[in-house]
Amino acid sequence: MNEDFAVFTPKRIVEELDRHIIGQLKAKRAVAVALRNRLRRKCLPEAQREEIAPKNILMIGPTGVGKTEIARRLAKLCGAPFIKVEATKYTEVGYVGRDVESMVRDLMAAGYRMVMEEMAMAVQADAERRVEERLLDLLLPGIGPKPEPSGATLIVPPALPGAASDTREKFRAMLKAGSLEDKMVELQVNASASPAIEIFAGQQMEELESAFSGLANIFGGKKKKKSLPLKEARRVLLEEESERLVDKERASAEARERVEQSGIIFIDEMDKIATREGKSGGMDVSREGVQRDILPIVEGSKVSTKYGVVDTTHILFIAAGAFNVSKPTDLIPELQGRFPIRVELEALSASDFKRILTEPENALVTQYQQLLSTEGVELIFAEGSVDRLASIAERANSRTENIGARRLHTVMERLLEELSFDAPELRGTRVEITPAFVDGRFKGVFESEDLAKFIL
Repeated sequence: MNEDFAVFTPKRIVEELDRHIIGQLKAKRAVAVALRNRLRRKCLPEAQREEIAPKNILMIGPTGVGKTEIARRLAKLCGAPFIKVEATKYTEVGYVGRDVESMVRDLMAAGYRMVMEEMAMAVQADAERRVEERLLDLLLPGIGPKPEPSGATLIVPPALPGAASDTREKFRAMLKAGSLEDKMVELQVNASASPAIEIFAGQQMEELESAFSGLANIFGGKKKKKSLPLKEARRVLLEEESERLVDKERASAEARERVEQSGIIFIDEMDKIATREGKSGGMDVSREGVQRDILPIVEGSKVSTKYGVVDTTHILFIAAGAFNVSKPTDLIPELQGRFPIRVELEALSASDFKRILTEPENALVTQYQQLLSTEGVELIFAEGSVDRLASIAERANSRTENIGARRLHTVMERLLEELSFDAPELRGTRVEITPAFVDGRFKGVFESEDLAKFIL
């Protein structure tokens, strides 16, 4: 905890986000402060800690300007359980569709997977030793007793007679050398990998599906023999041994703690469920119903999941929407109050597009250079060519729908369409993208509004 507190200062968080996302300093500062407040809260005594709720954030801005990416990178930076959901896929209680509580169940499932992966890594060495012995048993049936797993301790079989021991060690050496990877072995695998029964986990469809699949597993899910290449059998056995060595109850408890204390839920398309002023009707009533259902989740409530009851009081919610038709004030007042921090993200300019194309670690120009290098083609962007691409993207967004940085994918694909197609025949060549080449590829695109919409 102290280590995180020393490392994740607001300035450092913004610097890390700058490595992947261009601009939007206000939004970056808002999420950096939100994360820092979480760390500050963990330093307080238990009694004071419970009284401090996260300050949820509402991001307002057109599509493609970095709203989702900021939230995703923030979660990855601090190792927090994270999911992104769309507000439009939920329905009011009583209607057919997903209920809003399922977002918490999805977050809990993501947290559980995260913890299970970490715990599996911790026992990997022990699991690999067990798998090696089981593979030798499959390769040399009848030679020596099988080691029986017992908790987290590997029981070593008694010493084998000289010849049998030598044979086993020879095969062990061959296994380690990788010379038996394609050898077929017969392995007993589960007929169906169904989850355990969760009859009382909740009343929703997800829990009912788990319960029925669990019943099917009890009455019909037996082991079956299957022939697999040794490399595939190793993967199956490693999963089995890792699962056996990991304490699932401890994993559930750890995941629940992480979700409750550091989980992040990103709710996109919040503007689509806002009821526009002066309008009423069936669809708007349903939208308002979804808002009312989201409200207790954001305020703090207890949700039943297959891993236990999750308290949402200290989960950080980041909502986002374009709000080009509706306004944030069209949300119900109670929900507005639960998102006290509002950040308006700016539309991207040509200078922003230029930076997006070249500066981030995963910049688009670098991606295309790496892709074409696999064909033996060296792709060079001459001075001024990236500026032309940036101005084309800006013009396309102003002439048609503004889709933000996603426009660059369309522009780059059109620019390099023919080169990508002919790349296998151009091995060993060096291709330079000049401003004239860019102009030639986009000549006539903006002459007609309809044509611009069709192409870009």
